Amino acid sequence: MRYDAIVVGAGPAGLTCATEMAGRGGRVLLLEAADRIGGALHLSGGHLSAAGTRRQRERGIEDTAEAHYADIVRISFGTAETDLVRLAVEHAGETVDLLDAAGFEFAPETPRIVHGHEPYSVPRTYYGIEHGRSVLKILRRQLEESTAEVRLSARVTALLIEDGVCVGVRVGAEEIRAASTVLCTGGFGADPDLFAELEGAPLVSAAAPTSTGDGLRLARDVGAAIVGQGSYIPTFGGLPPADGIRVEWQQRPRLVATERPPWEIYVDRAGRRFVAEDEPSIDAKERALADVPEMTFWMIFDAAAADASWPVVEGWERSDLDDRAGILPGVHRAADLTQLAALAGIDPDGLVASVAAYNAGVTTGRDALGRQHLPARIDQPPFYALRNHGVTLITFCGVDVDADLAVRRPDGSAVRGLYAAGEVLGTAATSGHAFCGGMLLTPALTFGRLLGRELPVAVDLSAP
Repeated sequence: MRYDAIVVGAGPAGLTCATEMAGRGGRVLLLEAADRIGGALHLSGGHLSAAGTRRQRERGIEDTAEAHYADIVRISFGTAETDLVRLAVEHAGETVDLLDAAGFEFAPETPRIVHGHEPYSVPRTYYGIEHGRSVLKILRRQLEESTAEVRLSARVTALLIEDGVCVGVRVGAEEIRAASTVLCTGGFGADPDLFAELEGAPLVSAAAPTSTGDGLRLARDVGAAIVGQGSYIPTFGGLPPADGIRVEWQQRPRLVATERPPWEIYVDRAGRRFVAEDEPSIDAKERALADVPEMTFWMIFDAAAADASWPVVEGWERSDLDDRAGILPGVHRAADLTQLAALAGIDPDGLVASVAAYNAGVTTGRDALGRQHLPARIDQPPFYALRNHGVTLITFCGVDVDADLAVRRPDGSAVRGLYAAGEVLGTAATSGHAFCGGMLLTPALTFGRLLGRELPVAVDLSAP
């Protein structure tokens, strides 16, 4: 059987593309390498961003796609792909409204301004009561109600190219043909080798296990351009992984100064501080961390700080800090700073000097790094060190596409019959060299929907 479209990957972009196209009468085959649909939605916070939505209007929030675009330019320093950002923001309101009409269970406080990354100028961030799973609940129902054919545990091993045109895919020994092929395979944050090659940074990952980079490899094998190199920045901090790569993102230190004013200091392996801990811009802290060796740092604090500023770690009780010290990787407690440094692997002279300098700044009210929040000296034993790493949730490099989402070669020409949407494009496409809240999931849903609407089908049921 020949299909109108083969959609590779059943994450947010692939699910939306497949159901939209099937709704037009298209013969669609949705292939997923995993044994379940959803991709990163099983782990994602599910943040969406959109301007001019019904939900904003009901709450008296004035917002426009142009204002959304201006915020992305501001946050990304103009480094995102202009045509793709405009396409995303112009259709983002409709994307959120369609979820709303489908019964999406919004968290009641949304839309709101979120400070986990550089904030927008107005409340335009939404998420569901079950985060990414709230989105998946809608997409799953829409898939079940559609005529799209779904195959799980079906990993595409090659794209079929004839006379420069993509005519389908290979799954194992089977060749499957289609008029259009759409790559929606996600990122590569679960593949250390590809991550090292493309991002050139150590991988400590909270990305979905399905983020194996299949789509990038498939596209590159047929001559597609890969773009976004040099755009990577880490998410600021996460506890050490138990297996050397993956972190438990639900249990992470609270490092956003606007949400928890810090009592601790941050030091690198040499014991040196590298950023004012109360810096309100998480973007500034992420960029500072990118220059720290191995993107690894330690939170250093004392018993008084642990008591006064808890919770330091999401989901932990105060007693968990002592119970897990010396048991969990990177969690240390000691009677003095020299012993703490030895346990943590920090230069002891550097750590002692940094704490002394910080304490002097608390006394004088003048911190060497310009920190303003100086609540107390660090001098009440026991002392604690929590090791943190720059964490990868999403990847920045991806397959190059034009404004029609057609995959491009390095010379700018399109690989006819081949399209892409979702994280396979790379976060840099719509966020540039920055984190722009909701500008991965919302474009994935939007671009998937637009492709599902616009790719040719044998019988177009939406035609008059």
